[in-house]
Amino acid sequence: MKIFANRKISFLFAGILLCAIAFTVISVLLAAFEVKSAASYIIVCGLCMAAVILLLCYVYFKEQHEIMENAIAQITEYISGNKNVTIECNDEGELYRLFHEVNSLVAILNAHAENEKSAKKFLHHTILDISHQLKTPLAALNIYNGLIQDEAKDLPAIEEFSRLSEQELDRIETLVQNLLKVAKLDAGTVILEKSLENVSEVAENIRKHFLFRARQEEKEICLSGSEEITLLCDRNWITEAISNLVKNALDHTKKGGIVHIEWRAFASMVQITVKDNGSGIHPEDLYHIFKRFYRSRFSKDTQGIGLGLPLTKAIVQAHNGTIEVRSTLGVGTAFTMNFLI
Repeated sequence: MKIFANRKISFLFAGILLCAIAFTVISVLLAAFEVKSAASYIIVCGLCMAAVILLLCYVYFKEQHEIMENAIAQITEYISGNKNVTIECNDEGELYRLFHEVNSLVAILNAHAENEKSAKKFLHHTILDISHQLKTPLAALNIYNGLIQDEAKDLPAIEEFSRLSEQELDRIETLVQNLLKVAKLDAGTVILEKSLENVSEVAENIRKHFLFRARQEEKEICLSGSEEITLLCDRNWITEAISNLVKNALDHTKKGGIVHIEWRAFASMVQITVKDNGSGIHPEDLYHIFKRFYRSRFSKDTQGIGLGLPLTKAIVQAHNGTIEVRSTLGVGTAFTMNFLI
């Protein structure tokens, strides 16, 4: 039987069997020789046999408990990040077969993790190379476009075309920069330089950055939250994440629209919300808006490139945070970021 493949189980059953045989032999001898008070001796022998069996079981199960505790400790250490742990499985039996399978699973997971890491690095380097290759022609095109604008001051049609060309070049440059940022986050090559930042100051700087555009479009950016709230974060990356949400809100609000940046502190987290009273998001799109390059068939906007929201989500997750969205068509949209303290 497979159960007796384990040496320790075999010893346990052998010990119990020997105790039973010894008790039986002693009882038969006492009865055969008609020993005085044989019944009392048999009871004492029975109690001794039970005590020995209990002791054998205690020793066996205590040792099994220690083995399981050690296995659990190794698994916990692996979950904590130590990829080199293994569970000792140098014996026979079903339990050690289980340990062997766990070790095999750990090796497979490590191999997959290594392959994924290599794939991410390859993707990062590929996008990095492509982006650098694009920067040179983009810079040249910007210079050429500027020269055309200078020469086309008296030619309205050419001046208009050069202005549109400049907008498209800016879009391409933004796309390249966002691709670089997403690639860095994906590859895990970004080192977050975290420090305690005042959320009010970060929000005010973002408001100032978009103030000129908001005034031109006759929109308003409002701030709401305590000036005492701080967040442990990388200021540049968090600014990037919130800025993407504010830009998205401005893109989808009409003249006279209002964009709110709000922040609150709870016992275990800091919450930052960017909401607007714009056109809202169609229910069909809510589950897809964080996908890269996703474009809604209901959106009339042709300016977006579909990387702002995925980049924001990646930044929030890099800070061990979460992001969620609530939206009602014709009423507005609210993006909420939660960061554990």
